Amino acid sequence: MSDYLDGWNDFDVAMVGATSALAGLVIVAASVNIEVIIQARFLTARLASGIVGLALALTGSALGLVPHLAPAAYGAIMIVAGAIGGAVGGVATRAIYANPSPENRLRPVKAAIGFVAPLAYLVGGILLLAGQPSALGWFAAGAIGAIAASLLISWIALVEVLR
Repeated sequence: MSDYLDGWNDFDVAMVGATSALAGLVIVAASVNIEVIIQARFLTARLASGIVGLALALTGSALGLVPHLAPAAYGAIMIVAGAIGGAVGGVATRAIYANPSPENRLRPVKAAIGFVAPLAYLVGGILLLAGQPSALGWFAAGAIGAIAASLLISWIALVEVLR
């Protein structure tokens, strides 16, 4: 298991670049209408969930680039990071359901999106602690899922600002 990261270097480098750039773009896009966004708790929580998902993917990929990082340490850190991401998703879910707007359709889908990356990283962390190299596939799914979820969350939030 000492070579568990062999072959993942290029993926991790790409994900570090993509997730950090996308997180910056989401923050800049949100800042254009920040006064409206901070007045609506559900928008703030939703955007936070998207940014945390990207931060989670950035953390997971950056840790994959740390030389000689023990699999147990990597797994444990990702379990903690995934739990934090899930907690932020929980806060966003509560805010989504607290929004009384009749236009707030598809609440379960909107709420579930924020749990994609944290769940993948939790599963991956547990598998890595159990000595399963397949955990890295879960981390990859988490990173890709974080990008997709963040784009969708950001789009939903930025459109809802204008309603």
